[in-house]
Amino acid sequence: MSQLKPSIFKGAASAIVTPFADGAVDYAAFGALLEDQIQNGIDALVVAGTTGEGATLSHEEHCQVLKFAAEKVAGRVPVIAGTGSNDTDYAITLSRYAEEVGCDALLLVTPYYNKATPKGLVKSFVKTADSTRLPCILYNVPSRTGCNITLPVYRELAKHERIVAVKEASGNLSQIAQIACECGDALDIYSGNDDQIVPILSLGGIGVISVLSNILPRQTHDICQAWFDGDVKRSRDLQLYYLPLINALFSEVNPIPVKTAMGLLGMCREEMRLPLCEMEEDNRAKLIAILARYGFRV
Repeated sequence: MSQLKPSIFKGAASAIVTPFADGAVDYAAFGALLEDQIQNGIDALVVAGTTGEGATLSHEEHCQVLKFAAEKVAGRVPVIAGTGSNDTDYAITLSRYAEEVGCDALLLVTPYYNKATPKGLVKSFVKTADSTRLPCILYNVPSRTGCNITLPVYRELAKHERIVAVKEASGNLSQIAQIACECGDALDIYSGNDDQIVPILSLGGIGVISVLSNILPRQTHDICQAWFDGDVKRSRDLQLYYLPLINALFSEVNPIPVKTAMGLLGMCREEMRLPLCEMEEDNRAKLIAILARYGFRV
């Protein structure tokens, strides 16, 4: 299958955190984070995704976060709105709002908890994609949703003109190779795992939707850019150099470690919403040691 579609971005997109202060969204900190990302070479921004704790934002907060980001970024890089839900009608409501306020694309996670059948997955994603004019990135993260997008589902969804990419966080490189083989140019592939950027680029992927880039946007971009420039060794060396830091940022469920790191670095508060909570002390101490090893002052 090969059906060339315009790419949303190429390189590194940050799955940006949503800062909180005393229970509310901290828009001053959020604006500063968005600006810092752009000034440090990020290629796109994903707002209100998993790392942005979209699941615990109220409807009003979710909408306001998307609107704020679109207005702050003002077209300088693509803003990709996390609008997926286990309720397809709610995903459509959020997706239409994202289009209305000027977001550039949608990130649609597989419906969690419901664990849809393959037919249900196709119907849900198609109905959502049909509801707006925005390009859509499928988000496959079975460790969180209990639902894996299988190859036949990918083949069917790749036929849709607005379903243009996938964020693959299954960790299954064999599956990702099959997607690349059978869907070709009809689906761009983005790594959803920071420890698999280079392996997925080697299979034809065009970038990463990253947690690491919350604290290292330029360096995450550089992993991808070195590959695109043909410097495979530098790309690989950067991937491996940052691997201990990547592992530390996933030593507890995301976004607990990255938000802790950002709090330690003065980028935002460490505050999260239950059921997420503060990091275990031994893991926090290890994270501090790793950050210091990479030259951060904590």
